Amino acid sequence: MTRTMTLSINGDRLNQSLDELAQIGAKSDGDNGSCIRRLAFSPEDLAARDRITQWMEAAGMGVRIDAAGNLIGTYPGVDPKAPALATGSHIDTVPSGGRYDGALGVVAGIEIARLLQESQIPLHHPFEVIAFADEEHTMVGSKAMAGTAPTDPERYAPPDNEAIQDCLVRVGGDWTRLTEARRDRSDIICFLELHVEQGGVLEAVDRDIGVVEGIVGQRRYRITIEGQANHAGTTPMNMRRDALTTAAQLILAVEDMAKHYPGEPVATIGAVTVWPNAINIVPGFVEMKMGMRDLAEPVIEHMLAQFKRKMETVAVATRTRIRIKPELELQPTLATNQVQDLIVESCQELGLSYTHLPSRASHDAQEIGKFTDMGMIFVPSRDGVSHSGEEYTSPQQCIQGANVLLQTLLKLDRYYR
Repeated sequence: MTRTMTLSINGDRLNQSLDELAQIGAKSDGDNGSCIRRLAFSPEDLAARDRITQWMEAAGMGVRIDAAGNLIGTYPGVDPKAPALATGSHIDTVPSGGRYDGALGVVAGIEIARLLQESQIPLHHPFEVIAFADEEHTMVGSKAMAGTAPTDPERYAPPDNEAIQDCLVRVGGDWTRLTEARRDRSDIICFLELHVEQGGVLEAVDRDIGVVEGIVGQRRYRITIEGQANHAGTTPMNMRRDALTTAAQLILAVEDMAKHYPGEPVATIGAVTVWPNAINIVPGFVEMKMGMRDLAEPVIEHMLAQFKRKMETVAVATRTRIRIKPELELQPTLATNQVQDLIVESCQELGLSYTHLPSRASHDAQEIGKFTDMGMIFVPSRDGVSHSGEEYTSPQQCIQGANVLLQTLLKLDRYYR
């Protein structure tokens, strides 16, 4: 067994750091117990950034903040001119978030830097830990690093609807120099992100680790249905142009389509607005929001085409007018095959069970994977819960994920020489 295989992260210190970070932004969530509210650019986010900076510096890392507000710690490698191996995630939360989403990936990266410092085992490549700016709302940090960030400030809606320019200044960034945050493969040779699954697959199949195949593409659409509002008591059923019953047909069609499409795509209509929304009036107008996700872009295209054909059929049958307008389009990002293979090797050497699965949620890795090699490691989320104070991943599961991250990074350091 090599010396590097005997390396193991300090699990007690990892979980203590997670506990410490969770105190920043801890709030009561009423009858639901406690949660964490650490919105991007808030005082709580600034306090968490300060704590992360202290930990990075104590681990022997040089720390900087780029123009997009990304907090970057760098542990030196043997070859200072080599591109970096990078890991990390985010430390901002949704309004009622949990302690593991994002935070685990950042803290685990710092714990690896601590271990490198203590063991005096150098990596060939510089090692970076990145706390990306505002993953939960705008993804300005990872998008700017990938060169995909919109240059119109009106395209951003940070928490509390502040101007993105002001938000970046507060954390040490600079909107006027946003393009300078862009990096390429000569800067980062590979990015590997550890994250809680935020779903229930690993728990359902009783596996320790998820080897992420890629991050799904997303499409979102606004659908409007125009019927005719009329008296609900005096309008016979065969004379109605009911926008809501038309919507119901489409909602069921979306569910049926995704359930029976080959593979495992998902499609959801999750928001419906009805007008005039009164018991004695036949609904005359409905607006709905639909989302589709899959790892293969052609699958999304085929499902959309199938849905549009269904729209046309239903519109004729119900004598309504149905329109669909795109609102969001995110391309899938596939994980690099070699990175997946090395994650599997690490799991096997550590005696951990694993399965391959897609990520159906967006992550910073989705953007970084557009310009360099990328992989993701999932650990289980109890009951599939995330974005909630009820989010839970056991201390042992956090340790297992961090050790897979460590061993995979050591393998990657040798692979890219």
